[in-house]
Amino acid sequence: NKFPSIDQSSSTTLLHGHEDSVRRRNSPRQKKSLRHSNVVNSDKTLRHVLTQTRIIALVGASPKPQRPSYIVLKFLLQHGYHVIPVNPLLEPGTLIHGQKVVKSLVHISEPIDMVDIFRNSADAAGVVDEAIAVHARSVWMQIGVVNHQAAAKAQAAGLQVVMNSCPKVEISRLYPHGLP
Repeated sequence: NKFPSIDQSSSTTLLHGHEDSVRRRNSPRQKKSLRHSNVVNSDKTLRHVLTQTRIIALVGASPKPQRPSYIVLKFLLQHGYHVIPVNPLLEPGTLIHGQKVVKSLVHISEPIDMVDIFRNSADAAGVVDEAIAVHARSVWMQIGVVNHQAAAKAQAAGLQVVMNSCPKVEISRLYPHGLP
């Protein structure tokens, strides 16, 4: 295992189904994909985003327990973040882990530190446009979500960008004993 510091028997286990994605994070295909982007998921950048974030809008939140967004939302709440689930297909006010769902980022009245994107790569562009419009501080595209144009647009607007990564995985790796 590339990340021996992750205790896979505790609540900080990796997402089921994401373990292989994490192990392959340095695969030639991913290196090539990230090489054509200004996005660098350095530990310094990841630490900065994770420690400067308090309010997260999780776009693509699902009430289904088997979905990665459901698992990540719970994990982020357990680690002290205020997470607002965003899903235009759910009834506003639906609860996921006790948090009220909103239809879009514009329906969030508080300043958003991070927009965590659980959408496909093509749909990430629209979410990034919304993140820019609401003056979010960063966008985090989940494992498998790679959109270089959206990332460049976010960076040009002054947002920090993490791409093809998961905050649950990175928190577990970078902070095995908990966030500072």
